[in-house]
This record gives sequence, C-alpha cells and structure tokens, in this order.
Amino acid sequence: MDGYYAWMIVATALVLMMTTPALALFYGGMTRSKSVLNMMMMSYISLAVVGLVFVLWGWSEGWGGDGVGNGNGKLIANPFDMFGLDGVSGANFIYVLFQLTFAVITAALISGAIADRVKMSSWIVFIAAWVTLVYFPVAHNVWGGGWFYHHFPNLDYAGGTVVHINAGVAGAVLAFIIGRRVGWPKEPMKPHNLTLTMIGAGLLWFGWYGFNVGSIVFTADSVSDPVKFSAQFYNETGVTFMNTTVATMAAMLAWLLIERIMHGKASALGAASGVVAGLVAITPSCGSVSTVGAIAVGAIAGALCAVAIGLKYKMNLDDSLDVVGVHLVGGVTGALLIGFLGTDSSPQGLAGLFTDADGKGMNGIFYGGSAELLLHQFLGVLFTIVWCGVFTFVIGLAIKYTIGWRISEEAEVDGIDSDQHGEAAYDLHVGFGGGSASSVLAKSTVTEGVNA
Repeated sequence: MDGYYAWMIVATALVLMMTTPALALFYGGMTRSKSVLNMMMMSYISLAVVGLVFVLWGWSEGWGGDGVGNGNGKLIANPFDMFGLDGVSGANFIYVLFQLTFAVITAALISGAIADRVKMSSWIVFIAAWVTLVYFPVAHNVWGGGWFYHHFPNLDYAGGTVVHINAGVAGAVLAFIIGRRVGWPKEPMKPHNLTLTMIGAGLLWFGWYGFNVGSIVFTADSVSDPVKFSAQFYNETGVTFMNTTVATMAAMLAWLLIERIMHGKASALGAASGVVAGLVAITPSCGSVSTVGAIAVGAIAGALCAVAIGLKYKMNLDDSLDVVGVHLVGGVTGALLIGFLGTDSSPQGLAGLFTDADGKGMNGIFYGGSAELLLHQFLGVLFTIVWCGVFTFVIGLAIKYTIGWRISEEAEVDGIDSDQHGEAAYDLHVGFGGGSASSVLAKSTVTEGVNA
C-alpha cells in the first residue's frame, strides 16, 4: 500500500502539471502573439478557481455526498454533505487531490474554443458555475456511483466522457453563443509560436501517464488481500502505461498521414495535435483494450480528428484551437471503440466492473461479444453530451445577457493581453512605441532603473 500511495502522489503532481504549464504552453503557442498571456492565464485561473470550488463542495457533489464508488443511485449528490472536505482524513486526501486535478484541466480545456475574445471576469464566473452544474454531476454519474451508472454502467477509465466529451461539448456551445473572432475566418489567425506548442504537447504526453496510469480501479477482493492488491497494481499500471504510449504514437502518425494526403505536408502542429488526439482517445479505453487494440484506437482517432478539425469552417463555428475536433471527437471515438475492442482479459475486464449474465467480463464485438457493451458506451456518451450541452447553454446565455462575454471589438483587434492584463508577452522594446500593450511590470522596472 505504501508504494501505491507514493505513486498516487506522483500521479497527482503529473496531472497538475498537465494544466500548468503543459496546457498553458500548448494553447499559448497556438494563439496569436497578442493573446498568448490571456490564453495562459485562463489555464492558471482554472487551477485556482476550480480547485477551491472542488474543495468546498465539488468533492461532496461528485463523490462524497452519495458514497465513493457505491452510491445509492442519486442523480445529483449533496454538495453540503462533505462541505469543505468534512470527513476526509489521512491518505484519502491524496485521492481527493487527484480528482481535483481532473476537474481543473477539464475546465481549462474549454478555454481553447473561445480564445482571444472573452473577459476574464466572465471566464471565472463560468468555470465556477460549469463545474458545479456539469462536471461534478457527470463525474458522479460515471465514477461516483450515481443514478446513471447504477442503471447503465459504462466504462470510462480516466475521463473520456467526464473530461474530454464534457470539455468538447462545452467548447462547441460557448463558441456558438459567444460568436466568432473579429475577422474570422477571412483573416489568417495562425499559431504564433509552434515551439511552445510542441513543448506543451510533450509535457501533456508526459503528464498523461499520471492521468491514465494513476486511475487505478481495484476489485473488492484485491483491496482486502495484499497479495492480490500488489498483483493487480503492477498489472494494471503496466498495461495502461503501455496502452497510453502506443495509442499516442499511432495517433500522431495517422494524423500526419491524413495531413500529407489532404494538404501535401506533414506539419509540426499536426504532430502535436495528433499526440493530444491519441491521448484523448485512449483515456477512456486504456484499461479495457489490448495493446493491439490500443494501437487501433490511436490510429482511428488520429485520422478522424485530423479530418474533424476542418469541419468548423463548414459549420461556421469559430472553435479557435480545435477543442471540438480533438476532444469531443477523440473522446467519443475512444469511448465507443471500447464496444468493439474491449476484452475481458484487460484490467477493467478482470476488475469485473462490467460483466455479463454469467459474471464474466464482457468482450467487445471484435472479441466475440454482443452489442450490449457498445450500447452502454453509447448511452454514456449520449448522457454526457445531453447533460453538458443543456447546462452549458443555460450558463452561457445567462452570462451573455448579464455581465456579458466579449471584450470590445477595438480591444480584440489591439490584443486581449493589453486589454485584460495590461501586459504584452513579447515586450522587447519597452519605452519605444510599446503603447498601451507595454508591460506594467516592465514599465515599473524601467522606472526603477532610471531612478537608481
């Protein structure tokens, strides 16, 4: 058990790193230079706001208010039952903090769909309301023993539905409500620094091992038996580690192949995006497929996501950094492919979380199983899309018609970094035409230097 707790501390730190700095770098490099600080700030603010909300009532609403993993079928758990982590003690804090990091990055992922045009105050209000009304209830019904799982159990090892489909749907809804950036799609809005994006993608891949490998699901008998516990721990971590790795490799190559066929070039941005697409798709399925199955999941997701990101132009939806094309499409792909590629010899099959009438782990269609597993996976996807879509729409409209979402058109053209933060990411010539975009900190530093 000591080894398990030590690993979970490491895994939690890895997932925390996925938001800051990994996602901040990944998204920051993909925006224009006048927006990079704001894009990074949206990730940092998500960490602070969602983290505190999670501690106050999120844990209770998602897990504690209905029993961890064995709830009595409530659709929404009591947010005040364990308010402020009341009743949590000892090593349980590790698991609470691990789940906190999942909530944080889910909210931060949404920001990529609405880059360059949203007031920071509106973003803060939105993420606090969104995790309360969307993330925690969905997590409760998928992971926390809630009503939906009680009636329609479905497999989501580390967040395909709870994290990625949730974020993708929310991103699509907000992009629709808030509207397009000034000049999109006529003006080119290319990534300003692909080096940052590539570094961010690498850090996301590294941190994702905490995400997937840390999401260990133990059977009841292994928890009470140290020998079985140890055997399952090493088997499950090994399999999920390998599956996460090979799926990501396959997705990157598949994305680049599609790019080469469609556009004649295999780009660095495509490689980074393919990495994330593979990680997204294997997240729900890393514990339920074989190694070959993981390669198939990654390859299929990489190809589908590479095609899907172009659909936003046909739909006239300004999903700035392709949150819908990567996270929604990748999450749906990974969740549904369990119905085809899932096998009872996988860790989740052995864990008995999803069994047939004879009490045996249920196989996917390609492994001799029926369509029942696929049906349950589809219902899990549908539940998440509907719940997230409806409540995100309500929250988004409420903000639009009260405090408002958008910065002014003039501020958007000049740059959101200057408007919202009074800073510029690359203020290399302070005092020489920097204007309103000059860094407040840089100005004060120059002044101090002159006075000295």
